[in-house]
Amino acid sequence: MSFWTSQQLELNLPKLIDRYSDKQVDCNAYTLRIGDEVYVSPTDQTPDPKSSTIRRLAEGEGFTIPQGQFAFLITEETVQVPRDAMAFISMKAKIKFKGLVNVSGFHVDPGFHGRLVFSVFNAGPTVIHLKRGQDCFLIWYASLDEESKKYKVGIYNTSLSPDLINALPGELQSLEGLSRRMKDIEKRLDERINKIEPKQAELITRVTTYTAVVAFFLAAIITYIFRDVLPARGANAPLSSASSPALSSANAPAPQKSTSADSRAGRGAPSATATESRPAANGTGQTSAPTSPDRK
Repeated sequence: MSFWTSQQLELNLPKLIDRYSDKQVDCNAYTLRIGDEVYVSPTDQTPDPKSSTIRRLAEGEGFTIPQGQFAFLITEETVQVPRDAMAFISMKAKIKFKGLVNVSGFHVDPGFHGRLVFSVFNAGPTVIHLKRGQDCFLIWYASLDEESKKYKVGIYNTSLSPDLINALPGELQSLEGLSRRMKDIEKRLDERINKIEPKQAELITRVTTYTAVVAFFLAAIITYIFRDVLPARGANAPLSSASSPALSSANAPAPQKSTSADSRAGRGAPSATATESRPAANGTGQTSAPTSPDRK
């Protein structure tokens, strides 16, 4: 396999590229332009992502590919690859440097005839602006050692096929879109907090007021208990205790007054010592006479 030189490429241009121009030859590659149809995947800013479809462009009309979004681009030119050759395709470096990446195939089979469709993805940090007729793609031709027995037949990609669009899931979540959504959520959250804060302050004021009122009433009740109730109970307690001795003394038996006769009898009564010196009575009731120590 050998790649074609610019001389060989210019020599075969009439049968390779329709509506070709020698000015589009770049070294040993031919520069292809963006065609009249484009599809860009919808973002979170698209009103109805499901309604997004293929867009037809007027001559020189521009379009954008946002960050993190896919696009299908079709070439303005129709290309053909001989059966004894194959082609390689890519995008121009100045567009790739913006972050646009070709995620479709990188070669064209022998026998291919039709317009080329590029599936691209914006991996860059900013929106990429393009327009119809802009130089965007490159194609290189290389000769095979002989004509291939298996090759493409027919004309391909006269326009963007709806089947390509149906294969996409619709809205694609990009980093830029997710960042924008997070900012929107933070904004709505701040708005809700700003609405809640006055109500919260009012609630705190009410709770503080109610607490102060309850504390006031509790203080009043405690003051009433210590100032009026407890002293009154303390005043009643000594009266009952003072009346108790009077009642007990009233119930106790009165002491007997000793008469003069008793006192005289007491004076005539023998003392306890004399009583003890008396002889004890015997069993017959007669007292035994004391035994004289002189009697034996």
